[in-house]
Amino acid sequence: MSDGTGDGTADVGDGTGQAAGGPARVDEATRLRRWRLVLGEAGGVAAPLGRDEAAMDAALAALYDGDGPGPRGAGSSGSRSAGLGGSAPRVARWLGDIRTYFPTSVVEVMQRDAVDRLGLRRLLLEPELLASVQPDVSLVSTLISLNRTLPEQTRATARHVVATVVAEIEKRIAAATRSAVAGALRRDRTHRPRPGDIDWDATIRANLRHYLPEHRTVVPARLVGRSRAQNVVARDVVLAIDQSGSMAESVVYASVFGAVLASMRALRTSLVVFDTAVVDLTDRLADPVDVLFGTQLGGGTDINGAIAYAQSLVRRPADTLFVLISDLYEGGIRDEMLRRVASMTASGVQVVVLLALSDSGAPAYDRDNAAALAALGVPAFACTPDRFPELLAVALAKGDVGAWAERTAAAASSRG
Repeated sequence: MSDGTGDGTADVGDGTGQAAGGPARVDEATRLRRWRLVLGEAGGVAAPLGRDEAAMDAALAALYDGDGPGPRGAGSSGSRSAGLGGSAPRVARWLGDIRTYFPTSVVEVMQRDAVDRLGLRRLLLEPELLASVQPDVSLVSTLISLNRTLPEQTRATARHVVATVVAEIEKRIAAATRSAVAGALRRDRTHRPRPGDIDWDATIRANLRHYLPEHRTVVPARLVGRSRAQNVVARDVVLAIDQSGSMAESVVYASVFGAVLASMRALRTSLVVFDTAVVDLTDRLADPVDVLFGTQLGGGTDINGAIAYAQSLVRRPADTLFVLISDLYEGGIRDEMLRRVASMTASGVQVVVLLALSDSGAPAYDRDNAAALAALGVPAFACTPDRFPELLAVALAKGDVGAWAERTAAAASSRG
Protein backbone atom coordinates (compact mmCIF):
# COMPACT_ATOMS: atom_id res chain seq x y z
CA MET A 1 0.00 0.00 0.00
CA SER A 2 1.06 3.57 -0.42
CA ASP A 3 2.89 4.84 2.65
CA GLY A 4 2.13 8.46 1.99
CA THR A 5 5.72 9.31 1.14
CA GLY A 6 4.92 9.94 -2.52
CA ASP A 7 7.64 7.61 -3.80
CA GLY A 8 5.19 5.45 -5.72
CA THR A 9 6.06 2.25 -3.87
CA ALA A 10 3.60 -0.31 -2.61
CA ASP A 11 3.64 -3.02 0.04
CA VAL A 12 0.69 -5.39 -0.02
CA GLY A 13 -0.31 -6.63 3.43
CA ASP A 14 1.27 -6.30 6.85
CA GLY A 15 3.39 -9.42 7.40
CA THR A 16 4.32 -10.69 10.83
CA GLY A 17 7.94 -9.60 10.71
CA GLN A 18 11.25 -10.86 9.45
CA ALA A 19 13.58 -13.36 11.04
CA ALA A 20 17.17 -12.23 11.49
CA GLY A 21 19.00 -12.90 8.24
CA GLY A 22 15.99 -14.73 6.77
CA PRO A 23 13.08 -13.99 4.42
CA ALA A 24 10.02 -12.05 5.52
CA ARG A 25 7.23 -14.18 7.03
CA VAL A 26 3.61 -13.42 6.22
CA ASP A 27 0.46 -14.74 7.79
CA GLU A 28 -2.12 -16.78 5.89
CA ALA A 29 -4.52 -13.85 5.38
CA THR A 30 -1.78 -11.72 3.81
CA ARG A 31 -0.71 -14.59 1.58
CA LEU A 32 -4.30 -15.07 0.35
CA ARG A 33 -4.72 -11.35 -0.35
CA ARG A 34 -1.56 -11.39 -2.45
CA TRP A 35 -2.78 -14.37 -4.46
CA ARG A 36 -6.14 -12.63 -4.88
CA LEU A 37 -4.34 -9.63 -6.42
CA VAL A 38 -2.25 -11.83 -8.69
CA LEU A 39 -5.11 -14.00 -9.96
CA GLY A 40 -7.92 -11.47 -10.03
CA GLU A 41 -11.58 -11.85 -9.10
CA ALA A 42 -12.04 -14.93 -11.27
CA GLY A 43 -9.00 -16.68 -9.82
CA GLY A 44 -10.95 -18.58 -7.19
CA VAL A 45 -9.20 -17.06 -4.15
CA ALA A 46 -11.58 -15.65 -1.57
CA ALA A 47 -9.88 -12.92 0.44
CA PRO A 48 -11.20 -9.56 1.67
CA LEU A 49 -9.29 -6.55 0.32
CA GLY A 50 -8.65 -3.26 2.04
CA ARG A 51 -9.34 0.09 0.35
CA ASP A 52 -5.87 0.50 -1.16
CA GLU A 53 -5.72 -3.17 -2.14
CA ALA A 54 -9.08 -2.83 -3.88
CA ALA A 55 -7.74 0.17 -5.78
CA MET A 56 -4.68 -1.84 -6.82
CA ASP A 57 -6.92 -4.71 -7.91
CA ALA A 58 -9.07 -2.35 -10.00
CA ALA A 59 -5.96 -0.94 -11.73
CA LEU A 60 -4.73 -4.46 -12.52
CA ALA A 61 -8.20 -5.59 -13.65
CA ALA A 62 -8.51 -2.65 -16.03
CA LEU A 63 -5.44 -3.86 -17.86
CA TYR A 64 -5.28 -7.63 -17.42
CA ASP A 65 -8.82 -8.95 -16.91
CA GLY A 66 -9.77 -8.77 -20.58
CA ASP A 67 -9.51 -11.36 -23.30
CA GLY A 68 -5.89 -10.59 -24.11
CA PRO A 69 -2.83 -12.55 -23.04
CA GLY A 70 -1.51 -12.30 -19.50
CA PRO A 71 -1.66 -14.19 -16.22
CA ARG A 72 -4.85 -12.58 -14.96
CA GLY A 73 -6.69 -13.05 -18.23
CA ALA A 74 -5.63 -16.63 -18.80
CA GLY A 75 -8.50 -19.02 -18.22
CA SER A 76 -10.79 -16.27 -17.00
CA SER A 77 -14.43 -16.78 -17.84
CA GLY A 78 -15.62 -13.59 -16.19
CA SER A 79 -16.01 -10.25 -17.93
CA ARG A 80 -13.58 -7.43 -17.39
CA SER A 81 -14.39 -5.73 -14.11
CA ALA A 82 -12.95 -2.37 -15.06
CA GLY A 83 -11.36 -1.47 -18.39
CA LEU A 84 -9.95 1.71 -19.87
CA GLY A 85 -12.15 2.03 -22.90
CA GLY A 86 -11.47 5.01 -25.14
CA SER A 87 -11.79 7.77 -22.58
CA ALA A 88 -8.66 9.88 -22.13
CA PRO A 89 -9.76 11.20 -18.69
CA ARG A 90 -10.34 7.64 -17.49
CA VAL A 91 -6.94 6.57 -18.79
CA ALA A 92 -5.33 9.56 -17.07
CA ARG A 93 -6.92 8.54 -13.76
CA TRP A 94 -5.70 4.97 -14.28
CA LEU A 95 -2.16 6.20 -14.94
CA GLY A 96 -2.33 8.21 -11.73
CA ASP A 97 -3.55 5.18 -9.79
CA ILE A 98 -0.77 2.88 -10.94
CA ARG A 99 1.85 5.51 -10.07
CA THR A 100 0.31 5.76 -6.61
CA TYR A 101 0.18 2.06 -5.82
CA PHE A 102 3.11 0.52 -7.70
CA PRO A 103 6.87 1.18 -7.90
CA THR A 104 8.29 2.88 -11.00
CA SER A 105 9.64 -0.35 -12.51
CA VAL A 106 6.17 -1.92 -12.35
CA VAL A 107 4.53 1.26 -13.68
CA GLU A 108 6.76 1.13 -16.75
CA VAL A 109 5.81 -2.51 -17.42
CA MET A 110 2.09 -1.77 -17.02
CA GLN A 111 2.31 1.24 -19.33
CA ARG A 112 4.00 -0.88 -22.00
CA ASP A 113 1.34 -3.56 -21.60
CA ALA A 114 -1.42 -0.95 -21.85
CA VAL A 115 -0.03 0.35 -25.14
CA ASP A 116 0.21 -3.18 -26.53
CA ARG A 117 -3.04 -4.63 -25.16
CA LEU A 118 -5.47 -1.74 -25.13
CA GLY A 119 -4.46 0.34 -28.14
CA LEU A 120 -3.35 3.42 -26.22
CA ARG A 121 -1.20 4.68 -29.09
CA ARG A 122 -4.10 6.81 -30.27
CA LEU A 123 -4.67 8.25 -26.81
CA LEU A 124 -0.98 9.14 -26.49
CA LEU A 125 -1.64 11.73 -29.19
CA GLU A 126 -3.58 13.76 -26.61
CA PRO A 127 -1.27 16.17 -24.73
CA GLU A 128 -3.19 16.00 -21.43
CA LEU A 129 -2.84 12.22 -21.31
CA LEU A 130 0.76 12.22 -22.47
CA ALA A 131 1.72 14.63 -19.71
CA SER A 132 0.47 12.15 -17.09
CA VAL A 133 2.53 9.17 -18.30
CA GLN A 134 5.70 8.04 -16.50
CA PRO A 135 8.54 8.91 -18.93
CA ASP A 136 10.79 5.98 -19.83
CA VAL A 137 12.76 4.60 -22.76
CA SER A 138 9.82 2.47 -23.90
CA LEU A 139 7.54 5.51 -24.05
CA VAL A 140 10.16 7.43 -26.02
CA SER A 141 10.32 4.53 -28.48
CA THR A 142 6.55 4.67 -28.89
CA LEU A 143 6.58 8.42 -29.47
CA ILE A 144 9.36 8.08 -32.04
CA SER A 145 7.30 5.51 -33.93
CA LEU A 146 4.35 7.93 -33.86
CA ASN A 147 6.26 11.13 -34.55
CA ARG A 148 5.09 11.45 -38.17
CA THR A 149 1.47 11.40 -36.99
CA LEU A 150 1.74 13.58 -33.89
CA PRO A 151 -0.66 16.53 -34.08
CA GLU A 152 0.89 19.94 -33.56
CA GLN A 153 -0.74 20.43 -30.16
CA THR A 154 0.88 17.21 -28.90
CA ARG A 155 4.34 17.68 -30.38
CA ALA A 156 5.57 20.11 -27.70
CA THR A 157 4.46 17.75 -24.92
CA ALA A 158 6.07 14.79 -26.71
CA ARG A 159 9.36 16.67 -27.06
CA HIS A 160 9.27 17.48 -23.36
CA VAL A 161 8.74 13.81 -22.47
CA VAL A 162 11.56 12.73 -24.79
CA ALA A 163 13.86 15.46 -23.46
CA THR A 164 13.23 14.28 -19.88
CA VAL A 165 14.31 10.72 -20.69
CA VAL A 166 17.28 11.90 -22.79
CA ALA A 167 18.50 14.05 -19.89
CA GLU A 168 18.30 11.05 -17.55
CA ILE A 169 20.30 8.90 -20.00
CA GLU A 170 22.90 11.64 -20.49
CA LYS A 171 23.32 11.93 -16.73
CA ARG A 172 23.82 8.18 -16.56
CA ILE A 173 26.37 7.77 -19.36
CA ALA A 174 28.01 11.08 -20.32
CA ALA A 175 30.77 11.32 -17.70
CA ALA A 176 31.79 7.67 -18.07
CA THR A 177 31.86 7.99 -21.86
CA ARG A 178 34.02 11.11 -21.90
CA SER A 179 36.40 9.64 -19.33
CA ALA A 180 36.76 6.33 -21.20
CA VAL A 181 37.32 7.99 -24.57
CA ALA A 182 39.82 10.51 -23.21
CA GLY A 183 41.76 7.73 -21.47
CA ALA A 184 41.89 5.60 -24.63
CA LEU A 185 43.09 8.49 -26.78
CA ARG A 186 45.65 9.57 -24.20
CA ARG A 187 47.17 6.10 -24.11
CA ASP A 188 47.28 5.97 -27.87
CA ARG A 189 48.91 9.39 -28.19
CA THR A 190 51.52 8.44 -25.59
CA HIS A 191 52.62 5.30 -27.43
CA ARG A 192 52.27 6.46 -31.02
CA PRO A 193 52.91 10.21 -31.14
CA ARG A 194 53.29 12.01 -34.41
CA PRO A 195 56.80 13.44 -35.05
CA GLY A 196 55.72 16.96 -34.14
CA ASP A 197 54.17 15.75 -30.86
CA ILE A 198 57.20 13.87 -29.46
CA ASP A 199 58.27 15.06 -26.00
CA TRP A 200 62.02 14.49 -26.30
CA ASP A 201 62.86 15.18 -22.64
CA ALA A 202 60.27 12.63 -21.48
CA THR A 203 61.37 10.19 -24.18
CA ILE A 204 65.03 10.34 -23.09
CA ARG A 205 64.10 9.81 -19.44
CA ALA A 206 61.87 6.86 -20.35
CA ASN A 207 64.72 5.21 -22.33
CA LEU A 208 67.79 5.78 -20.11
CA ARG A 209 68.15 2.04 -19.65
CA HIS A 210 68.85 1.86 -23.38
CA TYR A 211 71.88 4.16 -23.16
CA LEU A 212 74.84 2.97 -25.29
CA PRO A 213 78.08 4.25 -23.68
CA GLU A 214 80.24 3.43 -26.69
CA HIS A 215 78.07 5.65 -28.85
CA ARG A 216 77.18 8.12 -26.07
CA THR A 217 73.55 8.01 -27.10
CA VAL A 218 70.15 6.73 -26.00
CA VAL A 219 68.15 4.36 -28.20
CA PRO A 220 64.49 5.55 -28.00
CA ALA A 221 62.71 2.19 -27.82
CA ARG A 222 59.52 3.96 -26.74
CA LEU A 223 58.45 7.42 -27.84
CA VAL A 224 56.52 9.64 -25.44
CA GLY A 225 54.19 12.24 -26.89
CA ARG A 226 52.67 15.44 -25.59
CA SER A 227 49.02 15.22 -24.62
CA ARG A 228 47.41 17.28 -27.36
CA ALA A 229 44.42 15.04 -28.08
CA GLN A 230 42.05 17.76 -26.94
CA ASN A 231 43.27 20.02 -29.77
CA VAL A 232 43.45 17.40 -32.52
CA VAL A 233 40.82 15.15 -34.10
CA ALA A 234 42.38 11.84 -33.13
CA ARG A 235 39.64 9.49 -34.31
CA ASP A 236 36.65 9.43 -36.62
CA VAL A 237 33.55 7.58 -35.34
CA VAL A 238 30.70 6.57 -37.64
CA LEU A 239 27.51 5.24 -36.03
CA ALA A 240 24.97 3.48 -38.27
CA ILE A 241 21.69 2.64 -36.52
CA ASP A 242 19.06 0.21 -37.78
CA GLN A 243 15.61 1.76 -37.21
CA SER A 244 13.57 -1.42 -37.63
CA GLY A 245 10.95 -1.83 -34.92
CA SER A 246 12.90 -4.32 -32.80
CA MET A 247 15.77 -1.84 -32.46
CA ALA A 248 13.72 0.95 -30.86
CA GLU A 249 15.50 1.01 -27.50
CA SER A 250 18.88 0.84 -29.22
CA VAL A 251 17.98 3.86 -31.35
CA VAL A 252 17.30 5.90 -28.21
CA TYR A 253 20.55 5.01 -26.45
CA ALA A 254 22.70 5.24 -29.60
CA SER A 255 21.36 8.71 -30.37
CA VAL A 256 22.32 9.97 -26.93
CA PHE A 257 25.76 8.36 -27.13
CA GLY A 258 26.23 9.95 -30.55
CA ALA A 259 25.47 13.38 -29.14
CA VAL A 260 27.94 12.86 -26.27
CA LEU A 261 30.69 11.73 -28.66
CA ALA A 262 29.98 14.66 -30.99
CA SER A 263 30.63 17.04 -28.09
CA MET A 264 34.24 15.79 -27.82
CA ARG A 265 36.68 17.73 -30.00
CA ALA A 266 39.08 14.78 -30.17
CA LEU A 267 36.48 12.86 -32.19
CA ARG A 268 34.78 13.52 -35.51
CA THR A 269 31.42 11.81 -35.10
CA SER A 270 28.89 10.97 -37.80
CA LEU A 271 25.50 9.36 -37.20
CA VAL A 272 23.20 7.79 -39.76
CA VAL A 273 19.96 5.87 -39.35
CA PHE A 274 18.59 3.50 -41.91
CA ASP A 275 15.76 1.25 -42.99
CA THR A 276 15.48 0.84 -46.76
CA ALA A 277 16.87 4.39 -47.04
CA VAL A 278 19.73 6.08 -45.22
CA VAL A 279 19.31 9.39 -43.38
CA ASP A 280 22.38 11.31 -42.20
CA LEU A 281 21.56 13.03 -38.89
CA THR A 282 25.07 14.27 -38.13
CA ASP A 283 23.99 17.91 -38.36
CA ARG A 284 21.49 17.32 -35.53
CA LEU A 285 23.92 15.78 -33.05
CA ALA A 286 24.04 18.94 -30.95
CA ASP A 287 20.54 17.97 -29.74
CA PRO A 288 19.77 14.25 -29.31
CA VAL A 289 16.06 15.07 -29.11
CA ASP A 290 16.29 16.39 -32.67
CA VAL A 291 18.11 13.20 -33.65
CA LEU A 292 15.35 11.04 -32.21
CA PHE A 293 12.61 13.01 -33.94
CA GLY A 294 14.57 12.62 -37.17
CA THR A 295 14.23 8.84 -37.02
CA GLN A 296 11.29 6.77 -38.19
CA LEU A 297 10.98 3.37 -36.54
CA GLY A 298 9.72 0.44 -38.57
CA GLY A 299 9.95 -0.53 -42.23
CA GLY A 300 12.42 -2.69 -44.11
CA THR A 301 16.18 -2.92 -43.73
CA ASP A 302 18.99 -2.37 -46.23
CA ILE A 303 22.18 -2.89 -44.21
CA ASN A 304 24.30 -3.06 -47.34
CA GLY A 305 23.08 0.39 -48.41
CA ALA A 306 23.85 1.79 -44.96
CA ILE A 307 27.37 0.37 -44.98
CA ALA A 308 27.93 1.77 -48.48
CA TYR A 309 27.00 5.23 -47.20
CA ALA A 310 29.19 4.79 -44.12
CA GLN A 311 32.12 3.93 -46.40
CA SER A 312 31.69 7.26 -48.14
CA LEU A 313 32.22 9.01 -44.78
CA VAL A 314 35.58 7.32 -44.11
CA ARG A 315 38.46 9.73 -44.69
CA ARG A 316 41.18 8.11 -42.58
CA PRO A 317 40.61 4.34 -42.48
CA ALA A 318 43.34 3.59 -39.92
CA ASP A 319 41.84 6.15 -37.54
CA THR A 320 38.16 5.32 -38.06
CA LEU A 321 35.80 3.32 -35.84
CA PHE A 322 32.60 2.14 -37.54
CA VAL A 323 29.82 0.94 -35.21
CA LEU A 324 26.89 -0.84 -36.86
CA ILE A 325 23.91 -1.34 -34.55
CA SER A 326 21.53 -3.84 -36.12
CA ASP A 327 19.82 -7.20 -35.64
CA LEU A 328 21.39 -8.13 -39.03
CA TYR A 329 18.15 -9.09 -40.77
CA GLU A 330 19.24 -7.95 -44.21
CA GLY A 331 16.70 -6.95 -46.81
CA GLY A 332 19.37 -5.80 -49.23
CA ILE A 333 22.20 -7.70 -50.92
CA ARG A 334 23.77 -9.95 -48.29
CA ASP A 335 26.93 -10.96 -50.16
CA GLU A 336 27.68 -7.36 -51.03
CA MET A 337 27.16 -6.36 -47.40
CA LEU A 338 29.76 -8.89 -46.29
CA ARG A 339 32.17 -7.80 -49.04
CA ARG A 340 31.87 -4.20 -47.90
CA VAL A 341 32.63 -5.14 -44.30
CA ALA A 342 35.65 -7.15 -45.44
CA SER A 343 36.83 -4.19 -47.53
CA MET A 344 36.49 -1.79 -44.59
CA THR A 345 38.47 -4.00 -42.22
CA ALA A 346 41.15 -4.62 -44.86
CA SER A 347 41.59 -0.86 -45.28
CA GLY A 348 42.21 -0.46 -41.55
CA VAL A 349 38.75 0.59 -40.33
CA GLN A 350 37.85 -0.91 -36.96
CA VAL A 351 34.35 -2.40 -37.34
CA VAL A 352 32.13 -3.22 -34.36
CA VAL A 353 28.66 -4.77 -34.76
CA LEU A 354 26.17 -4.52 -31.91
CA LEU A 355 23.02 -6.62 -32.05
CA ALA A 356 21.53 -4.27 -29.47
CA LEU A 357 22.56 -1.29 -27.37
CA SER A 358 20.01 -1.60 -24.59
CA ASP A 359 19.25 -2.98 -21.16
CA SER A 360 16.95 -5.62 -22.63
CA GLY A 361 19.59 -7.97 -24.03
CA ALA A 362 19.99 -9.10 -27.63
CA PRO A 363 16.78 -9.25 -29.67
CA ALA A 364 16.15 -11.96 -32.22
CA TYR A 365 18.89 -11.60 -34.82
CA ASP A 366 20.16 -13.24 -38.00
CA ARG A 367 22.59 -15.87 -36.74
CA ASP A 368 23.90 -16.71 -40.19
CA ASN A 369 24.96 -13.12 -40.81
CA ALA A 370 26.44 -12.87 -37.32
CA ALA A 371 28.49 -16.01 -37.97
CA ALA A 372 29.62 -14.70 -41.36
CA LEU A 373 30.80 -11.46 -39.76
CA ALA A 374 32.65 -13.38 -37.04
CA ALA A 375 34.46 -15.29 -39.80
CA LEU A 376 35.65 -11.91 -41.07
CA GLY A 377 37.02 -11.07 -37.64
CA VAL A 378 34.03 -8.86 -36.74
CA PRO A 379 32.16 -10.38 -33.78
CA ALA A 380 28.53 -9.38 -33.31
CA PHE A 381 27.16 -9.12 -29.77
CA ALA A 382 24.76 -7.12 -27.61
CA CYS A 383 25.98 -4.43 -25.23
CA THR A 384 24.32 -2.56 -22.39
CA PRO A 385 24.55 1.25 -22.21
CA ASP A 386 26.59 1.02 -19.00
CA ARG A 387 29.20 -1.16 -20.76
CA PHE A 388 29.35 0.85 -23.96
CA PRO A 389 31.91 3.42 -22.70
CA GLU A 390 34.30 0.59 -21.83
CA LEU A 391 33.73 -0.96 -25.27
CA LEU A 392 34.48 2.41 -26.89
CA ALA A 393 37.73 2.67 -24.97
CA VAL A 394 38.86 -0.77 -26.15
CA ALA A 395 37.89 -0.06 -29.75
CA LEU A 396 39.44 3.43 -29.89
CA ALA A 397 42.67 2.02 -28.43
CA LYS A 398 42.51 -0.62 -31.21
CA GLY A 399 42.24 -3.45 -28.71
CA ASP A 400 40.67 -6.86 -29.21
CA VAL A 401 36.93 -6.09 -29.08
CA GLY A 402 35.97 -9.76 -29.53
CA ALA A 403 38.05 -10.82 -26.53
CA TRP A 404 36.56 -7.99 -24.49
CA ALA A 405 33.04 -9.12 -25.39
CA GLU A 406 33.84 -12.71 -24.38
CA ARG A 407 35.30 -11.60 -21.02
CA THR A 408 32.32 -9.37 -20.35
CA ALA A 409 29.84 -12.14 -21.18
CA ALA A 410 31.70 -14.63 -19.00
CA ALA A 411 31.76 -12.20 -16.08
CA ALA A 412 28.03 -11.56 -16.45
CA SER A 413 27.33 -15.31 -16.53
CA SER A 414 29.35 -15.91 -13.37
CA ARG A 415 27.45 -13.16 -11.55
CA GLY A 416 24.14 -14.58 -12.75
